[in-house]
Amino acid sequence: MTEIETMRLPVDAGIGLSARRWPATGGEQPPMLLVHGLASNARMWDGVGDALARLGHEVAAVDLRGHGQSEKPDSGYDFGTVTTDLRDVARGLGWERPVVVGQSWGGNVAVELAARAPGAVRGVAGIDGGAIDLRARFPTWEEAAERLRPPTLVGTPAADLEARFRAAHPDWPESGIRGMLANFEVRPDGTVAPWLTLPRHMAILRALWEQRPLETLAAVPVPTLLVGATGGDAAADATTRAALERARHVLRRGRVVEMAGDHDLHAQHPEAVARLLHEAVTDGFF
Repeated sequence: MTEIETMRLPVDAGIGLSARRWPATGGEQPPMLLVHGLASNARMWDGVGDALARLGHEVAAVDLRGHGQSEKPDSGYDFGTVTTDLRDVARGLGWERPVVVGQSWGGNVAVELAARAPGAVRGVAGIDGGAIDLRARFPTWEEAAERLRPPTLVGTPAADLEARFRAAHPDWPESGIRGMLANFEVRPDGTVAPWLTLPRHMAILRALWEQRPLETLAAVPVPTLLVGATGGDAAADATTRAALERARHVLRRGRVVEMAGDHDLHAQHPEAVARLLHEAVTDGFF
């Protein structure tokens, strides 16, 4: 595995965000900034980052505010602040126009960044994200908040949680399992607590519910790649395909593809996700 540098980068009001950086080992390709989903963390990208580095890309994955090893202020979980954080991270890395890739909520963040500051990115990609439209599923915030409130995992023994993850994802590589476990702090008594607290989780969820992703996608002038996860539940697949089709009609410079697998495609199939991103560079899309 490529050696990973851990670093801390200052963003708004001096808040420090943790990042993992891979040097390019296989040539000179555009850098890629990887953005995790809601209640996730940078380590979920370890497999993708390693593969992209071998393909010649300098890569960095960031823990967004409130997540992982980054600082956890009580405010700043709106799209405006989070996208400004990403611009500050890219500057701190010395990058002018990286390809920004986000998973789930992180995909919607990447798309929002491209709409607000298109000159800051070469292109953006959403891995089972970028076109998430919660209002299409939940007409009221109250319904969304009730249905999408995260399960209570505080106090779960770490060993039990790991066993649960391994049983649920038997086909995931070790990098994906370790990435999932890194979503939690292991406390002195051996139990866990999510790094992202419930109030901050709900603040992000509210911002996502309020976002108008189709309007945002329509405003993005840079190349936009959307990857939908399919191949499981028929109803879920239909929802994914419908969202991708709506996005396809509004994208100015878009590419929409499906990949069989879980919502966390980047953790389950890191090599395939990395190849897809790399090919979007080498074939001239990005």
